[in-house]
Amino acid sequence: MKDRPVHKPLPKQNRFDTSRQDASMLELGVCYYPEQWPREKWDEDARRMVELGLAWVRIGEFAWSHIEPQSGAFQWEWMDEAIEVLGCAGLKVILGTPTAAPPKWLVDRYPDILPVDERGVVRKFGARRHYCFSSRRYRVEAARITEAMVRRYGENPFVHAWQTDNEYGDHDTIHSYSDEALRAFREWLAARYGTIEEMNRAWGAAFWSMRYNAFDEVDLPNNLVEEPSPTHLVDYFRFSSDQVKSFNKAQADLIRKHSPGRPVTHNFMSQNTDFDHYKVGEDIDIASWDVYPMGGLINGRLSAEEKARYLRVGDPDQTAFNHDLYRAVGSGRVWVMEQQPGPVNWASYNQSPADGMVRLWTWLAYAHGVDMVSYFRWRQAPFAQEQFHAGLLLPNSEVDQGYLEVAQVAEEMARLPKGEVREKASVAIMLDYESRFATRALPQGRGYAASSIALDWYSAVARLGVDVDFIGQHSDLSDYKLVLAPDLVIPDANFIARLKASGAKALLGPRSGSKTRDMHIPADLPPGPLAALLDFRVTRVESLPDFHSEQVLYGNTSYPVTGWRERIRTTEPVLAIFEGEHRPGSPAVIGNERARYVGTLPRGEFLSKLMGDTLGWADVKNLPDLGDLRLARRGKLHFAFNYGSSAASVPAFTDATFFVGTRELAPVDVAIWMEG
Repeated sequence: MKDRPVHKPLPKQNRFDTSRQDASMLELGVCYYPEQWPREKWDEDARRMVELGLAWVRIGEFAWSHIEPQSGAFQWEWMDEAIEVLGCAGLKVILGTPTAAPPKWLVDRYPDILPVDERGVVRKFGARRHYCFSSRRYRVEAARITEAMVRRYGENPFVHAWQTDNEYGDHDTIHSYSDEALRAFREWLAARYGTIEEMNRAWGAAFWSMRYNAFDEVDLPNNLVEEPSPTHLVDYFRFSSDQVKSFNKAQADLIRKHSPGRPVTHNFMSQNTDFDHYKVGEDIDIASWDVYPMGGLINGRLSAEEKARYLRVGDPDQTAFNHDLYRAVGSGRVWVMEQQPGPVNWASYNQSPADGMVRLWTWLAYAHGVDMVSYFRWRQAPFAQEQFHAGLLLPNSEVDQGYLEVAQVAEEMARLPKGEVREKASVAIMLDYESRFATRALPQGRGYAASSIALDWYSAVARLGVDVDFIGQHSDLSDYKLVLAPDLVIPDANFIARLKASGAKALLGPRSGSKTRDMHIPADLPPGPLAALLDFRVTRVESLPDFHSEQVLYGNTSYPVTGWRERIRTTEPVLAIFEGEHRPGSPAVIGNERARYVGTLPRGEFLSKLMGDTLGWADVKNLPDLGDLRLARRGKLHFAFNYGSSAASVPAFTDATFFVGTRELAPVDVAIWMEG
């Protein structure tokens, strides 16, 4: 390894500052790949980035083969120079560890690092994320390249933050069925259960003659004739999640050892629940995520009619949902590492966002607590897999639409007061990853999608103008008036005790409390520990096809429901009943002064009415349905976002001071104001 470069001293105001206040003002950044462009472009690119108003630049996360083209033969000079050019221009560098794309020579030398898909087919080199989290060899190699990089740049004055790897879970790469994964899974099971007899009990091995005599007899849950034991499958999901955590922690520990004071982040993905993000978040300082609303709409929950309506603006609530979720991951700080600036290349269809949406998404991020928004990417690539993925610049370096909108945001930033922070909300939504593993293992209905159900609940609250936080079962519950749990399948008794003691009211969705940690039906029937909040038992469940709907009488109105129905036995007040020929009068919603339970899947008008009533019951102020308008608050700043095709009136007080926009908000527009 060659000597580290000698850096020119920075002006005092640009030196690395570990005391940067989170609550100053939104900062902007961009993803850049100097290894993909001629050296003569770097200086001009850096200058133009700063002129645009960008402060951060992420590099390096796919650069392993350029850093180490052959084993042990490091070529640092180009990265030394790139960091120098960017830093001297006034940009703060986020350096990514390059472990998401191991080079060809490494794969050829150690083919056992490759992941194996559910069919048992080895996934080959030629794209990215081609490694198995359980490979001992790859863990050694990932630590080696990470430490080499951090030793060289850990105290570089231009490197202000680090990103570990890139997008854990992309391309369905959390679950590997390799020999290394099998070995590690058996070790994980032995550590979890201690004895094979205890594992047999938990897995229900008396069923179908599934008894094991030793942990070394256990296989991975793929290519079976029928479904595996749900406990076997959920344990495999837990194991896979733990592998991600330990892999990430190894890198974070090396970064902190050799680059003290620089924050560590990882760029998570939208709507991914393949691993426990809270656990990975324990080892990072800032949670970041990658925002692609156009693909999120096409691949998302909405009906075809709704997708057509929001084709060029995206699902009005999916992006905000993830901003709020990632505030709960890690320390509470959140960045956007990749913000879509135009069409992408990877969805089933790749439409262009409406002019103005890049600006809207940027301010939406800030409103929901994001401190830095980085755009992907600086210049559109004219080669390889992402040729159709827009950047801020066209491939010939002309400015694209996203560039113009970022320039507008940079100008608007100067108008806003600094120091405003996102405050704790009155309403919290529970997202529990083990419960998501449970519904994946036992969906009990082809159309059951826990992620879509939770987003429906979130959307119903957002349409009423209410801010929310996300929580896990480990979270502090103080100051919340209402906790919403759309799918808390595996509740922890300690969490339920804390919820009961907190004073918060709770609305619980169907299936809540339906499984123990061993994936068994609770001994005294569902809802298990939730019986401490509500006296009821679930005696039967049905999953229902989309072509069949039933009616629920709630108040004086009858609403259609489909997808799920539970049979409930209770002493609690009944708030809604099923109608029709099949067991008419059966409870659909029950509740007492502290908690309510829904034994079906409310959607549309029923969900909106139920959520409005629930907010009122919990003494949470809310507005009439906002339609295509969305509101948010960050400190004293109020934000409005118009996702509709017609103008909308902003619900601001008469004495409000507008910094951006006006009371009449055009389509695809933003208003920012302060009351009084």
